[in-house]
Amino acid sequence: MDLKERFQTAEDDAVAEPFVGVHTSEGIRTGLFPLQASGVSTEPVRVAASTFLASLTPTQLMRTQFAAQDLEWRRWLNVDNGIYSRRGTPLAEMNDEQRDAAMALLTASLSARGVEQSLAIMLTDQALKELNPENAAFLDPDLYYFTVMGSPSATQPWGWQLDGHHLVINYFVLGDQVVMTPTFWGGEPAISRQGSTAGNAVLQSQQDLGLVLMQSLSAEQRSIAILEPEKTHDNMVAGASQDNRELDYAGLAAIDMSAAQRKMLIDVIESYVGALREPHAAVRMEEVFAHLDETWFSWVGATEDNSIFYYRVHSPVILIEFDHQIPIGTRMLNTPGQPTRDHIHTVVRTPNGNDYGRDLLAQHLAAAHSN
Repeated sequence: MDLKERFQTAEDDAVAEPFVGVHTSEGIRTGLFPLQASGVSTEPVRVAASTFLASLTPTQLMRTQFAAQDLEWRRWLNVDNGIYSRRGTPLAEMNDEQRDAAMALLTASLSARGVEQSLAIMLTDQALKELNPENAAFLDPDLYYFTVMGSPSATQPWGWQLDGHHLVINYFVLGDQVVMTPTFWGGEPAISRQGSTAGNAVLQSQQDLGLVLMQSLSAEQRSIAILEPEKTHDNMVAGASQDNRELDYAGLAAIDMSAAQRKMLIDVIESYVGALREPHAAVRMEEVFAHLDETWFSWVGATEDNSIFYYRVHSPVILIEFDHQIPIGTRMLNTPGQPTRDHIHTVVRTPNGNDYGRDLLAQHLAAAHSN
């Protein structure tokens, strides 16, 4: 079985399972995500999405717009376009008006930091194209695909997805509530040192903040947080096709951290949540704060300034993974088969059934049915 078939089969098998959500061995914890007004308008996002859809040709629209509850939500993957076939309309097939509308949707939904990070990740494909010219056809900063689920509405559920190499954003909207998970942020090379993209860098803050927190721990705390002292392989467990992953808490609990360390943990979490536009990011962080004592931090690898590592932040309402991965497109620059700082994967999820806003959606549908 070749890679493309293997990835497609894994996705088909995953999507065939009814959605449950990431959960511990104790099962789904309910009551975490109430339907309630956030007080933060989603109107700019709705208008931007409507404008984007209106800019598309009929053929593009057929490829781009899906039903609000379509399984297309769960069909995403972070690998390159040579080994995975995506749906939607890519930037490469948009005219200037359509491209501007797509970028306006990103800008309305993400913070300036989130937009900058997204564009920098797209640019890593240009770096890979220059390093791997034989694969130029499917390594391209314009091969990022937009889809819209449902019709942009002030009252009914809808959302949008951006899917491409090392960059996946799922953005669900219901009224003034937003769920922006699962999100996948990655890149290779993580820092570009040559060619037209020299100086482009991705996920350095997330890398450095995690390490700062780890280095602040006492010897006793480290003995609890470190799951494995050596990192020899890829460690991410909740990436694509892992919507129903069973994952128990591990490592050091925030309740056993000092006040300064808890602030560092918050900084780590905010470095991911902050990709969401304010004040929606603040609403999400309030959710995180409510469960801070139930938040766990775990580590794989060494803890020196230049170490290769993996870390995980896990609570009832957020799961974050950061992973230095084995080189794929930079094997000519790094040791093959050994994880490197030059290839980073991260994923952010909402455990206990609210990835893709599914818990909010279920409550919405139940309320509508009861009426």
